[in-house]
Amino acid sequence: MNNFKTAIVHDWFASYAGSERVVESLTNIWNGADVYTLFSFLNEEEKKIIIKNNVLQTSFLQKIVSEKNYRNFLPLFPFAVEQFDLSGYKLVISSSHAVAKGAKTSKDQLHICYCHTPIRYVWDLREQYLNQTNLKSGVKGWTANKVLNYIKRWDIKTKNRPDYYIANSRYIAERIKRIYERDAEVIYPPVDTEKFECETVKEDYYLTASRFVPYKKIDLIAEAFTKMPDKQLVIVGEGPEETKIKSKSGKNIEFVGFKSADELSSIMQKAKAFVFAAEEDFGIVIIEALSCGTPVIALNKGGSAETVINNKHGILFNEQSPASLIEAVKKFENSEIKFNPADLSNYAKSFDRKVFEERIRNFVEDKLEKFLDHDSK
Repeated sequence: MNNFKTAIVHDWFASYAGSERVVESLTNIWNGADVYTLFSFLNEEEKKIIIKNNVLQTSFLQKIVSEKNYRNFLPLFPFAVEQFDLSGYKLVISSSHAVAKGAKTSKDQLHICYCHTPIRYVWDLREQYLNQTNLKSGVKGWTANKVLNYIKRWDIKTKNRPDYYIANSRYIAERIKRIYERDAEVIYPPVDTEKFECETVKEDYYLTASRFVPYKKIDLIAEAFTKMPDKQLVIVGEGPEETKIKSKSGKNIEFVGFKSADELSSIMQKAKAFVFAAEEDFGIVIIEALSCGTPVIALNKGGSAETVINNKHGILFNEQSPASLIEAVKKFENSEIKFNPADLSNYAKSFDRKVFEERIRNFVEDKLEKFLDHDSK
């Protein structure tokens, strides 16, 4: 299989987050593949981890966007991804949370899309996008909505460009089916569980960690714990909602800023429970917490609803409200169930990067073998 020229198409590289970890694994498997992306802000260390020695090709947007303004160029994203000349590759793998799945290929090429989510800006986070770009009202708001409607039409028009879809959770597979009317294999994304070692001795604090953006609901968690002043909460992260979150936080809540993976691991290891209130596509941070032997108190929706089994890996709550979270914390503290750190950590290993790489390699090899067999007839 590796004798065939392979291209990996990723939306853009703005940081080392969940989707970038997937590309890291793809370049582990298909070493020598060329990587295409709209633009990249990776530093040299991140580039070495994700891209390695592979060729990185960026679009014309690289010369005109910055880390602060790239969202304003969304109208150009579909055009930019369609400009990539992928005609020389037999295998194209797209890593898509926006437009990468719309890369143009022909019937003589196999295109497999690892879909992190159908493009959030137009399907479920439109309001957040308009707020972040200050395009909610007036003529600019009217124009922005026109643009988002155009992106939505393009997203549907290009839904059949991939030959196969892989989803990062059953939750996303269901959205792919509903929006694109396509089936998707579920392969959970890679988690570096060896960086999050099990700790059996816990201390008396709860933990949450996230970027401070609206859909992560860190303000909800802060509000809930402020109403439980006898319980300590540590919040790891930073972002545009920091002032809002701090305004809802009591003296029992400690903000410690951004932490590296090693620093986060040491805080996770000692936490009595990790708190998660977002309706997330998957939620890698949940598995990192479990790998540390730390139980999870999580929303019973999205990816966390399928990775956390209630009363086995932690406690699930049903509503994104302080009251629902407070009730879950009470259940956690009053429960007769003793969450065994070693059991939680062993469960987390089923999501390890090696498992992901084996599964996605087998899936692609199987589809490529069938494709080549059909192509030769």
